[in-house]
Amino acid sequence: MFIELGHFALILAAVVAVVQTVVPMVGAHKRWPGWMAVGEPAATAQLLLVAFSFAALTYAFVTSDFSLQLVVANSHTDKPMLYKISGVWGNHEGSLLLWVLILALFGVCAAWFGGNLRPDFRARVLSVQASVSVAFYAFILFTSNPFLRMELPPMNGQDLNPLLQDPGLAFHPPFLYLGYVGLSVSFSFAVAALIEGRVDAAWGRWVRPWTLAAWVFLTIGIALGSWWAYYELGWGGFWFWDPVENASFMPWLIAAALLHSAIVVEKRESLKSWTILLAILAFGFSLIGTFIVRSGVLTSVHAFANDPERGVFILLILAVFLGGALTLYAARAGVMEARGVFGMVSRESALVLNNILLAVACFVVFVGTVWPLVAEMLWDRKLSVGAPFFNAAFTPFIVVLALVLPLGAMMPWKRAKLRRTARSLLPAALLAVALGALAWAMQSGRSALAPIGLALAVWIMAGSALDLWTRGGRGPIGSRLRRILRLPGSDWGKAVAHGGLGITIFGICAMLAWQTEDIRVAQIDTPFEVAGYEITMTDVSRVTGPNYFSTMAEMEVRRGDKLVATLYPEKRTYPVARMPTTEAAIDNGLFRDIYLVIGDPQDQGGWAVRSYVKPFANWIWLGFIVMAVGGFMSLSDRRYRVAAGARKQRVSAPAQVPAE
Repeated sequence: MFIELGHFALILAAVVAVVQTVVPMVGAHKRWPGWMAVGEPAATAQLLLVAFSFAALTYAFVTSDFSLQLVVANSHTDKPMLYKISGVWGNHEGSLLLWVLILALFGVCAAWFGGNLRPDFRARVLSVQASVSVAFYAFILFTSNPFLRMELPPMNGQDLNPLLQDPGLAFHPPFLYLGYVGLSVSFSFAVAALIEGRVDAAWGRWVRPWTLAAWVFLTIGIALGSWWAYYELGWGGFWFWDPVENASFMPWLIAAALLHSAIVVEKRESLKSWTILLAILAFGFSLIGTFIVRSGVLTSVHAFANDPERGVFILLILAVFLGGALTLYAARAGVMEARGVFGMVSRESALVLNNILLAVACFVVFVGTVWPLVAEMLWDRKLSVGAPFFNAAFTPFIVVLALVLPLGAMMPWKRAKLRRTARSLLPAALLAVALGALAWAMQSGRSALAPIGLALAVWIMAGSALDLWTRGGRGPIGSRLRRILRLPGSDWGKAVAHGGLGITIFGICAMLAWQTEDIRVAQIDTPFEVAGYEITMTDVSRVTGPNYFSTMAEMEVRRGDKLVATLYPEKRTYPVARMPTTEAAIDNGLFRDIYLVIGDPQDQGGWAVRSYVKPFANWIWLGFIVMAVGGFMSLSDRRYRVAAGARKQRVSAPAQVPAE
């Protein structure tokens, strides 16, 4: 009965979303306050209904209700409780229910925290947001219903994909969806502004916190996915340029461009047209990612579904919303005339260059991702676009972006003098060159990747520190430090986020350039050396887990006479899913990881073993964490809350006459 109530609540939520789509939009057009006010209670009701529906599905997984098809296909009584819960969204149907839950959550946040928006504008935002919900409710109810019953329930389920039975993958999808779906609010703000016919500085301030929140959640989600791939898949890498990985990376790049572009709209009332386009494309790439994951048109190791019919439905959603928004964008081009004028050398110009680099980098990733599909459709050729293409085509844009970042952050608005800004950054440049040269001199016969990465990282981090120091003004050091500590959260957030990017760049370059890999057949009690460490496999045993069998090796790692670590790499077999997985054993450190993987037994005796020593590997994810912290620091700035933007808008003259 509880399951049927959850199904009914989902249907009722879809009906409420239809009402929220139509009534506030008509009310905003007719200037009827009562109709416009329907948006907030409708958004609240929609969230409560979807939350109840999601709770019903979660209850079915927790209690192992095998009368439900979805539970049979993705759960088992022996599965640990964490993975019973994560199994709710570890499949196509459940993940879509989580998607609409987060969509309703963001809609209700726009309703609750948008009280100081203009009533007509808020009504349009809530209406557009609900229209996206309507499309996904239809997708779930007509093609991906999670509440379908079994005619003859089995005694047990088929278990969740073993690769998903991991803490990293338990939390990775929710954060990723918070980022994907969070960009729908920026999309709703953009479409509402186009319908209204007004884009001004207040709009730029309103859209920034929503975009920043989505970008932070995407950052965390991508980091969790990368970390999982590093330690779970056993291949020792952190990024494979897989289509599903690219599907999350593309909106992250566009959202970063949107964040910087919205600053120009807010401060200088320029780049309005471009910023609106980025807001549309950011959510458009989220929908493209959904299509890639669920349509089956591109092969991926962690795609959710392989169903062309579902892919057609998502393609229809993409065409309606992206095509409709772009059509409206073209029709309203005349109302987005820029007001601010700026010189070729200015912060505005630096932000424009930042946007171009991020947008082109995103386009490169998009082309590399879909090119195999295009080649198969047009020429009937099977192609594979892998890491060499992406590394060669993507890296130059990031290098230029890293070089420009400190300069752009310290340039004044409207008009700047490049020589003066460069002079301020001279200590950072000297430090970066000196440390890069030192790294080059200390390494012997290796590539220039790590020294260049170190120089770029130091340039970005030292530049961010100098930016904060400059904002402290002149005077005694004590007074200057106190002024720096009192700087707004957005200034600190910008410096910290840029510094996090520098840390990640160095971590990637150092690990790729300086890592050592060893592949061999290891015999028990026969030591071998890897990068100065002596590794000995002392035992191999069979271990039984809650829902798997494991071959576990015990391996001692020594440096000289000192025992560094005892590691236990595994090769697991899940009998229900009939699928093996590799569990790498890692001795994590701030400056290096020792990474061991055990393979199959060999006919001549011994076991296949892969060993890696990876310098500065954890700096990759440390940088992601620092970037996310910087984003949260910026969100804490009260000036970027919706109310602050609304107050500014109310005291300023309207930028355009509304075109109804």
